[in-house]
Amino acid sequence: MANILITGAGSGLGRGAALGLARAGHHVIASAEIWSQVRDLRSEAQRQGVSLEAIKLDVTDEFDRQHAFGYDVDILVLNAGIQEAGSVVEIPMARVRRSFEVNVFGHLQLVQGFAPQMLGRDDGKIFWVSSAVGIRTRPWVGIYAATKHAIEALAWAMKMELEPRGIRVATINPGPYRTGYNDTGVEAMFQWRDDTSAMLVQPDFNAYLDNQYDPQEMIDTMVRTIPADHHPYRTVCPEISLKQDKEFESQVWASQA
Repeated sequence: MANILITGAGSGLGRGAALGLARAGHHVIASAEIWSQVRDLRSEAQRQGVSLEAIKLDVTDEFDRQHAFGYDVDILVLNAGIQEAGSVVEIPMARVRRSFEVNVFGHLQLVQGFAPQMLGRDDGKIFWVSSAVGIRTRPWVGIYAATKHAIEALAWAMKMELEPRGIRVATINPGPYRTGYNDTGVEAMFQWRDDTSAMLVQPDFNAYLDNQYDPQEMIDTMVRTIPADHHPYRTVCPEISLKQDKEFESQVWASQA
């Protein structure tokens, strides 16, 4: 059984995957951003009768990262993230920077901190939890998509760099699952957006938010894939997202400026 550290396990897919992996018998270090999530995760694990180690890990906090580096980790799952909706030409730069700090830079610092122990034993696995919009992008989530595109570039480069040393790198690309994550991504925009002075008319997000998928499918897939000896480099769910990703790539190549 593997030692698995997963970030962003305080809620959503990360929480479900952490509990599922622990139920499968793995030693799970389930990290959450704030203490209340840590305590809640411990309580939920106890309620479900599974054993996991819940720790506080805000990926942007140096002290939290240093504490995490004290664990022996076979598989590192970079799952924490924030989503900020808004048009690219209007979203405040402070929100753009925060998105990259959490989704990209904080996790990259974790990778660099754990790499020495993995390279020291020529073994390990790193999963970047990307997104369907890591492959394609949509209007009004361009900044979030940009962070996930950055993850895709880093993951592929790391795969080429680390594979010769026995360290595997892969991505997980969830579509829109009903965990509350996409809903809060849209809601966050209203902290800064003023319709009376906005340059662009905001679209109706209701159809998108009302047609999200049951997250259990993605959680079950993560629990199977993360510890597996053999699996694809990229794991995309649901199946319709895989189809849409491939169609998007064809559309981009055929599009005219």
